Amino acid sequence: MQAIYDEGAPVPCPAPFNLAAYVLAPAARTPEKVALAVIGPHGAERWSYGRLEAAVRGLAAGLSAMGLAPGARVLLRLGNGVEFPIGYLGAIAAGLVPVPTSALLTVPEITKLAREIEPAVILAGPGIALPGDCAAPVLDLDAQRIFYEHTPADYVLGDPDRPAYVVYTSGTSGNPRGVIHAHRAVWARRMMWDGWYGLTQDDRLLHAGAFNWTYTLGTGLLDPWSMGATALIPAPGVRPAQLPLLLRRFDATIFAAAPGVYRQMLREFPHVVLPVLRHGLSAGEKMPEATRAAWAETTGTMVYEALGMSECSTFISGAPARPAPLPASGYPQPGRRVAVLGEDLAPVSRGQPGQLAVSRRDPGLMLGYLKAEAETAARFHGEWFLTGDMVEMAEDGAITYLGRSDDMLNAGGVRVSPLEVERALTEHPRVHEVAATEIAIRADTSVIAAFYTGEPVPEDELAAFAAERLARYKQPRLYIHMDELPKNPNGKLNRRLIRASYEAAHGPA
Repeated sequence: MQAIYDEGAPVPCPAPFNLAAYVLAPAARTPEKVALAVIGPHGAERWSYGRLEAAVRGLAAGLSAMGLAPGARVLLRLGNGVEFPIGYLGAIAAGLVPVPTSALLTVPEITKLAREIEPAVILAGPGIALPGDCAAPVLDLDAQRIFYEHTPADYVLGDPDRPAYVVYTSGTSGNPRGVIHAHRAVWARRMMWDGWYGLTQDDRLLHAGAFNWTYTLGTGLLDPWSMGATALIPAPGVRPAQLPLLLRRFDATIFAAAPGVYRQMLREFPHVVLPVLRHGLSAGEKMPEATRAAWAETTGTMVYEALGMSECSTFISGAPARPAPLPASGYPQPGRRVAVLGEDLAPVSRGQPGQLAVSRRDPGLMLGYLKAEAETAARFHGEWFLTGDMVEMAEDGAITYLGRSDDMLNAGGVRVSPLEVERALTEHPRVHEVAATEIAIRADTSVIAAFYTGEPVPEDELAAFAAERLARYKQPRLYIHMDELPKNPNGKLNRRLIRASYEAAHGPA
């Protein structure tokens, strides 16, 4: 049997449509219900659906009054606060296109992105790097909050296939790529409600990530709000060791995090008691089976994993109604059509490894990469969008993740191109050549390592050099000097051999 799995056609997105109007529709039904609580050890900042929608539509009115052209891009340079989702949804409500970016990006990194984005306005938070040569007006938090009080604007409705927002992901070329998503992308997320979350309007979903991570934005905010549930987000500075207390204190029924957060919580609290938690969710990287088993033994709850990417969010998952048989990550969600392709880009037989592909009909699939038509075209082959993930499909359709088909790195669930890390470090005057790769330092933990040639450089000097040029999540944690770097017959760096040789010599602890 061919490795093609069709879970039926998705329900078409209604038209006309606006992503923000759809997400905040519960405000008309339950305006007093808590939509968001930003929680910490000393309490919570709560936002009702009515208050949240008023701020979003007020910001939309303020942005519209600036005379911005329909579809103009709004650069978000905001931290881990409620201003982030308000800015994101406010721009969309006004018919503009927000571009959320990591608050950790340095001035050189965000300056480079801004040249491509060409923002019409920047929404900025305190202490967050701004582009160095951008003429767009900057609205600080005070200016944004004044807009919240404007008379609410009407939602700008239109074609659900028009651009709604852009998120950045690291491309295999080493250049971060802006992924353009349509308004319909949020409608497509309905396939996750039963296919992954088991989400209901009575749930209180706590997501451990920062607001400006796409995993948090979708799973932690947009989906609970679309359903009419309550989103719980840790306040800035909350550590993983504090999450068990917050899960109990704020009666979280679903918990979502990257696998590393689960590991840290279990390390600090090997006996976690969470009486109202129904289950956990994991995405961003493969969860080690030891971590999953330890969580189940400690809490008595399951963790359901999902596979996805910025270009299509999550579309493979286990769920309470259909758990994945180990070691599989899950099944295609209802409404998805996927395939496993061989090197000839034809479907392989079930049980054979190949590249995971998703049908280009999927309503959650991106419109394309920003100003990168050739790279967009290269990701499609006939019906299929090529993900670059190597998987195996079982006879019953369960998908087991095998790894990346390229050398992309995974830093705590965020994909990082090795080329971007390597380019930054080769600017050091005493470094000649660099190979960046992931190294397993423990059985369930890996870090980014930089192997380099040239003169030996003190590790703290290289770390400081990297910190000036790379966001923290992109910075190597290990620096290893080598006389030469191994290469394949074509002269390309053999990162996999470097990793294998290092791990064979040192081994994970």
